[in-house]
Amino acid sequence: MLISIITSTYNSAAYIQDALDAFLLQSYPVKELLVIDGASTDDTCEKVKARMEGQVFQLISEPDKGIYDALNKGIQMAKGDIIGILHSDDIFAHPHVLEKVALAFEKDPFLMAVYGDLQYVKRENTRKIIRNWVSGEMTLEKLNWGWMPPHPTLFIRKDCFLKFGNYQLNYQSAADYDLILRFLYRYQIKTAYIPEVLVKMRVGGTSNVNLKNRWRANKEDRLAMQTNGIAFPLLASLWKPLRKLKQFF
Repeated sequence: MLISIITSTYNSAAYIQDALDAFLLQSYPVKELLVIDGASTDDTCEKVKARMEGQVFQLISEPDKGIYDALNKGIQMAKGDIIGILHSDDIFAHPHVLEKVALAFEKDPFLMAVYGDLQYVKRENTRKIIRNWVSGEMTLEKLNWGWMPPHPTLFIRKDCFLKFGNYQLNYQSAADYDLILRFLYRYQIKTAYIPEVLVKMRVGGTSNVNLKNRWRANKEDRLAMQTNGIAFPLLASLWKPLRKLKQFF
């Protein structure tokens, strides 16, 4: 079972080495890396080529419409049965993440997606935990009230993208949430939870940079909820950020 990991980059030279090393250290051998670069002006691509020489990987560098456009390109290029995402400044939590993901899919041929827990960490010290996102088991009721699994920990069969569509580019920051609701809530694909940290994410996501971005993100969240049939999108969008408070304790 081939697992394809997509890494979107743009001027990512500062941290791309950590992401590449995290991929290469994975004990699961049947894997490929797709680096989708948005025409970086630094030495991101040079670092990728140097570190990945002799490995199974693909690299393209061209202007794009943002991270979701890059992810869609990666999905189209992916040869794997399973697709996962590793952002250019994130790392896998340990060397056996892909091995555990593959085992979950191998145990159940009807399983369409797996996810786990995520830790937000300091940019310069990934051992310093800022937030601890313990996902828990998915239910439709929880999805209906703003719950979602951490997107970077989500591994999905490629067949799901072929059947239900890719990331929708009309969203600036909520295309991942829309895709999660579409797959898990609207179409109710079979999903399993791996109860451990799979990914460490450096703090500083685009949707949380300032109040203007946060307001836009909440508005897009409501649109994703309405589009995918959430019963009370306004209430759910208000409850969704409140769920994050416990991650700090």
